[in-house]
Amino acid sequence: MEFIKLPHSIYSKNEHGRILAEIRFPEKEQGVFNIQSTYVADEYIGSEVPGQLVEMAVESIRAQHGQIEAECPFASKYLKERHII
Repeated sequence: MEFIKLPHSIYSKNEHGRILAEIRFPEKEQGVFNIQSTYVADEYIGSEVPGQLVEMAVESIRAQHGQIEAECPFASKYLKERHII
């Protein structure tokens, strides 16, 4: 799966423009990024794609020298299990 990386989101879409996976992490306040939501199409539920999205978001936030918060239940659990937050 090919991902498109933006400063506050990462997503993938198919050749028809349908979003297959997406994570959003806006800057809540100066230097603090909040992972708000993680979405994957039904065919990717239970795959490694949701975790990949969180890992890429963490990399992006760290590259921006930001702190990580997670409002998204999946991301929050993922990050706590891996002792990232």
